[in-house]
Amino acid sequence: MGDHLLRRHAPISDAAWALIDAEARDRLTPGLAARRLVDFAGPLGWEHSATGLGRVEDAELSPLNGVQGRRRRVLALVELRAPFTVSRAELADADRGAADVDFDELDAAAQCMVVAENTAVFHGWSDAGIDGIARRSPHPAIPCGDDVGRYPGFVAGAVETLLRHGVGGPYALALGREEYTRVVQTAEDGGHVLFDHLRKILGGPIVWAPGVDAGVVLSLRGGDFLFESGQDLSVGYEGHDAATVSFYLEQSFSFRVAGPEAAVPIVR
Repeated sequence: MGDHLLRRHAPISDAAWALIDAEARDRLTPGLAARRLVDFAGPLGWEHSATGLGRVEDAELSPLNGVQGRRRRVLALVELRAPFTVSRAELADADRGAADVDFDELDAAAQCMVVAENTAVFHGWSDAGIDGIARRSPHPAIPCGDDVGRYPGFVAGAVETLLRHGVGGPYALALGREEYTRVVQTAEDGGHVLFDHLRKILGGPIVWAPGVDAGVVLSLRGGDFLFESGQDLSVGYEGHDAATVSFYLEQSFSFRVAGPEAAVPIVR
């Protein structure tokens, strides 16, 4: 852990830190859909500030005759922070072996971080210079409506679109909260579970992706969607008073779409 997290200054035990880290990991991991489906590089450290794009700007910068100057283009990493507090009494109980410590604020902060990361990757974050997968796709979005039973046709159509444009598989389907629940709960004629049918069409996973609007079918061939992690998700110490300790979840990353043709959005 980097010194910038100030963890050693927190008035809590090593055992409490281990518990908080474990609880944060348990709450974050299930929803971090983006990094399960795109190329993940890093973590490269808190000091890592920008992703090289392999390109230069058009403007000539050299002040001297006979010498050319070009400035390289980079994508700055964005920092995300989600604060939360834990009662000092609860932390003391954790040291005594309590199994039901109140981590409600940590849970809320983790869900905010999950939604923020998935939204940035799949739908973009313009102010951070991030173009999302669905936003960059050149393919027409497939409207799904309310009939979940028609999802096999929608997904097969998306896969056919990708194949027609030379994008190989396997493929994956990222689904927002509501769509994921409806797909899992819906059974087709004869009792065949829709979820399994869709996975056969895709040849890859269906992923619960909070923050995704409806769904996105994307190729897992690699090289199309690039996530670069500076500081990976970590818990830092903010401060404390007599009653509570203030923490935060923090990370830094960049994301870019190198192969926009490798995804088809599904919209409601």
